[in-house]
Amino acid sequence: MARLLRGCGLLAYGLVLLVVFGFAAYTSFSLFVRSGVTTVPSLLGLSPAEAANALADNGLTLRDVQGEGRYDDQVPPGRVARQSPDPRTLVKRDSSVAVVLSLGPQRVKVPDLSRRMLPEAQAALSGTGLALGKILGAYGPAGAVSGAILEQDPDPGAAVAPATPVDLLLTMGVPAERFVMPDLIYRDYDLVRASFERQGFRFGSVRFEQYEGVVAGVILRQFPLPGHPLSKDDPVSLVVATTDGQPGA
Repeated sequence: MARLLRGCGLLAYGLVLLVVFGFAAYTSFSLFVRSGVTTVPSLLGLSPAEAANALADNGLTLRDVQGEGRYDDQVPPGRVARQSPDPRTLVKRDSSVAVVLSLGPQRVKVPDLSRRMLPEAQAALSGTGLALGKILGAYGPAGAVSGAILEQDPDPGAAVAPATPVDLLLTMGVPAERFVMPDLIYRDYDLVRASFERQGFRFGSVRFEQYEGVVAGVILRQFPLPGHPLSKDDPVSLVVATTDGQPGA
């Protein structure tokens, strides 16, 4: 029986302590609130005027906007991108809150790469924070420098996000005029050579070989072969029949 009474006394003592601590906590919280403490509201995405009104509703003021702003992909330009103190922070009434406004998404101006050579264009893109995209080639107008940039995408002056790839179209050398190599076998070498040189073609190796039953000066073999493409920069090589004692060329 005495043990039961002792247990009930301890229980009653614990309840008294719980009530005392609870009352003390409630009193302290009430004094804390009545002392003029409030919660900082979230100002993210608000205009400066809207932010000032939201702060005023909580007994706070808007401090001068900090810095020149910051780039932000989510917050429109001119609206709050950052605040200090952070939202839901407990502060005294009449405190001030500083904000930083958004500059919007960061953009880079695409440089004009026309007529530049590829290494120079790469350096210009790297210097502006852009990337080199696809490289294509096309025949340019007469007088265009081979390897110079004809076109680019995006266009010069366009505002794009950093690291955007820029595609380039490079000038290719103007192709030489092409002809079809005729069949020269068994034709007279002197007549063929005079005709070819008159039209601007050039000769490479011309060898003279003895060939039984073939008249001297007749073409035996040729390169390029008949039907192959030929430009005026390509050398024409021939093997020509000769008689005893005729020197080779």
